[in-house]
Amino acid sequence: MPSLDEPKLISGNANMPLAKAIARRMTMYRGMSVGLVDARVERFNDQEIFVEVYENVRGEDMFIIQPTSNPANDNLMELLIMSDALRRSSAARITAVIPYFGYARQDRRSKARTPITAKLVSNMIAEAGIERVLTMDLHAAQIQGFFDIPVDNLYASPIFALDILEQFKGDTSDVMIVSPDVGGVARARELAKRINAPLSIVDKRREKPGEIAEMTVIGDVTGKKCIIVDDICDTAGTLCKAAEVLMQHGATEVHSYITHGVLSGPAVERITNSVMKSLVITDSIQATDAVANAKNIRIVPTAPMFAQAILNIWNGTSVSSLFETETLGPIYEGIL
Repeated sequence: MPSLDEPKLISGNANMPLAKAIARRMTMYRGMSVGLVDARVERFNDQEIFVEVYENVRGEDMFIIQPTSNPANDNLMELLIMSDALRRSSAARITAVIPYFGYARQDRRSKARTPITAKLVSNMIAEAGIERVLTMDLHAAQIQGFFDIPVDNLYASPIFALDILEQFKGDTSDVMIVSPDVGGVARARELAKRINAPLSIVDKRREKPGEIAEMTVIGDVTGKKCIIVDDICDTAGTLCKAAEVLMQHGATEVHSYITHGVLSGPAVERITNSVMKSLVITDSIQATDAVANAKNIRIVPTAPMFAQAILNIWNGTSVSSLFETETLGPIYEGIL
């Protein structure tokens, strides 16, 4: 049964444009004005974080919109401190909307004497009073099991499928979906199934983090328009090298669809100068000026999906229905 409380949105400083876009979409869906809760999230001179909420939140269903992207530690602390402020102000329920879940790549002990930071972060989030997490494309799906609270993990692949069909005018006969490593095959297969395209894999051998020794293509990409699919693009070294290898193996053009555009260090320069025709990312992480102005980087919006997911959580209805094209198609009509 729907609750009588209103869903209220509050945002930290990590991605204010996305938070405002979600509020705008919710205004449209509900036919009434939905704004962000008036609050200030500031730093003292010694860089300690201070949060003050100016509106009454007692008994309200609160949604904190805060990706834990770079600077990850600052944004994570903002999230935890905002949650504490809301909990101490008697909010009925606090949901963390974390479009990009930072520290997700540290999800297991790869060698001796290393931490599992994703588990530590999940413990901190639960301890801060957050009762539910809404995120998108976790680096490893099993991170959901690190939490003892409900986690809704949305997927970008339905949005990407709609965008690919729009960009290629519905003709995917010569499109090939490519996974840039063996670990991402499930994600790539999911998208390939949606657009009815074949699947190929680029196998890479890493000597050490950030460096790739050699790459081989599994599958025939000759004469194909290749679309590389992954969840995170950091320095773009793997991506640009994979695009080169695919072109050498006879691909006619290479595009990339990446959920989280971390794009640190030389990433933008590498992408701009690469053989890739286009890189499509979501707005889960706020784009820098360099990313926004890059000629071959395009950003697709996630606000329509997050706004609908927030309303579904508030109403107590299914979130997994958003994985279906029949549900998501009308939400994105006229946007992509």
